Amino acid sequence: MALALYQPDIAANTGTLLRLGACLGVAVHVIHPAGFALTDRNLARAGMDYLDKATLTEHASFAAFDAWRRDKNRRLVLLTTKASTSAYDAHFTREDILLLGRESAGVPDQVADVSDLRLRIPMQPGLRSINVAVAGSMILGEALRQTQHFTELT
Repeated sequence: MALALYQPDIAANTGTLLRLGACLGVAVHVIHPAGFALTDRNLARAGMDYLDKATLTEHASFAAFDAWRRDKNRRLVLLTTKASTSAYDAHFTREDILLLGRESAGVPDQVADVSDLRLRIPMQPGLRSINVAVAGSMILGEALRQTQHFTELT
């Protein structure tokens, strides 16, 4: 299981997800360009002293990331408000990569089109979206529960 952040806009959300990844043993992939410099200083407030324990891989572009994940035969699961399938109806595997879009714009259609599965979090009518770090945490937790990951943690 892994998280991938598509061109993240907000350093605090990225730091939060890196901290989450460190605590749960989940790799985080950042797909550039990011909306901020990906430095310890920019990530430190949310990432705290967990950043050096996170497994972070940076990809120069979505094309580079997509080539990498296809080579590794990893399923790309996009979390998007535009999906019709609830994330809680999905069946996750240990090889899935959960892709989170930009806080300001999600992902472009060409990225959504190559995703193997598109999921959304059910929300109250008329509301737009949940914070990307919170959404990623919710669905990562469900995916890890389904794949028995939590039984491996102490």
